Amino acid sequence: MSTSSDDGQPSPTECATDAPDPAEAPEQARSLRGLVARHAVDTRPLAIPTYRRLLIGQATSFVGSMLTQVAVPVQVYAISSSSLDVGLVGLAGLVPIVAFGLYGGAIADVVDRRTLYFWSSILGWAVTLALLAQTLVDVRSVWLILALVAVQSGAFAVASSARGAIIPRIVPTELVASANTLNFTVGNIGQVIGPLLAGVLVAQPHGFAIAYGIDAVLFTAALYSVLRLPSIAPDQSGQRLGLRSVVEGLAFIAKRPVLFMSFLVDICAMVLAMPRALFPAVAAERFHGTVGPLYAAIAIGSVIAGLSSGWIGRIHRQGRALVVAIIGWGAAVAVSGLAHRLWLVVALLALAGAADLVSAVYRQTILQTYAPDEMRGRMQGVFIAVVAGGPRLGDARAGATAAASSPQFSWVAGGVACMAVVAVAGYLVRPFWNYDTRDDLVVGQGVAEASSVEPAASS
Repeated sequence: MSTSSDDGQPSPTECATDAPDPAEAPEQARSLRGLVARHAVDTRPLAIPTYRRLLIGQATSFVGSMLTQVAVPVQVYAISSSSLDVGLVGLAGLVPIVAFGLYGGAIADVVDRRTLYFWSSILGWAVTLALLAQTLVDVRSVWLILALVAVQSGAFAVASSARGAIIPRIVPTELVASANTLNFTVGNIGQVIGPLLAGVLVAQPHGFAIAYGIDAVLFTAALYSVLRLPSIAPDQSGQRLGLRSVVEGLAFIAKRPVLFMSFLVDICAMVLAMPRALFPAVAAERFHGTVGPLYAAIAIGSVIAGLSSGWIGRIHRQGRALVVAIIGWGAAVAVSGLAHRLWLVVALLALAGAADLVSAVYRQTILQTYAPDEMRGRMQGVFIAVVAGGPRLGDARAGATAAASSPQFSWVAGGVACMAVVAVAGYLVRPFWNYDTRDDLVVGQGVAEASSVEPAASS
């Protein structure tokens, strides 16, 4: 029955029924705040002054380092007009990253990590100045650039191994995943700003020199943040450095399927599906040389994913989540290789970057929480060798495949191959597929076994 009055106006009862309940507004506001809190990036690690300074220094210097990482391959392509030579830039850094990542991680387990981080950073800074110098005198030597990249890659590997082993010492265990997410997010912000700025600079007269110069200036922020770190001596003072310690670190990983697979799936993702070496050629063929957005696209997606990453720490089946994320990465890369509109390529690469951020956080967190402190330097060394070396090997793979076929075939086929290999391998290795952070027995067993590793002797 209608509750309207005779004159067609709603009755007081109807008005009262339709009017919003004032008591519901605070509840709705609390619900909205809760939704944002659950999904927004966790900033609690920023309350730790030491970590906050380290993060700020890393973020500032990373913008400059991305200028160099874009300027180097574009400069090589400008000199040689060869995608194969651009691929060699990645290959030049591969061996130093693997060698010095592994041995640098072993060093980080036996010396003060702050000291190691500082001096390896100084070496990387010196190489940036050398890149600036060779540009100013117009040497135009691809081989000189490759040699400088090799030295810088070695310094980067040692510095990164030390920095990764520092994080669990200055951040409580329950905040390690959040700290890693913040690290990756600010790094990816640098990967957005740096390439976009580099894309503008390299198109200008003396643009390569300006890019290297800005990198050298911004790098001083990282040096300052390292100097403000406390002394971080190794827990196991009796451990000695040697080749045997490196071998023990590798054996530690090989005997644990969860750790081994976390590295293997990342190698597949980067080697098979990283299209970075193809950007200069594709930009020249399709987009009138506009290369900056291509280099920034993956990082754009990672930043967006990082800012909405509050849910990542609540996923407990991290092995399964890692497989799904990398399959998503491969799919987005493959489809982006088919697109011929710049905005669409950027959007699809951004989607790939979002998946990559998720996989990166899980890989780093599994590594840092599964191993005891006396093994963390070596674990980070392997992590850097895989994370930084994998894309460089992927550059060589992409460049060589493009030279033998076409950039589009190299781009698309790599993404498809990544999806297939990771899906099969991830599912077949059951301990990894079923890995659950809530399983105290699995975690406890991993830590107990790790703690039983004897101190390494010098070789």
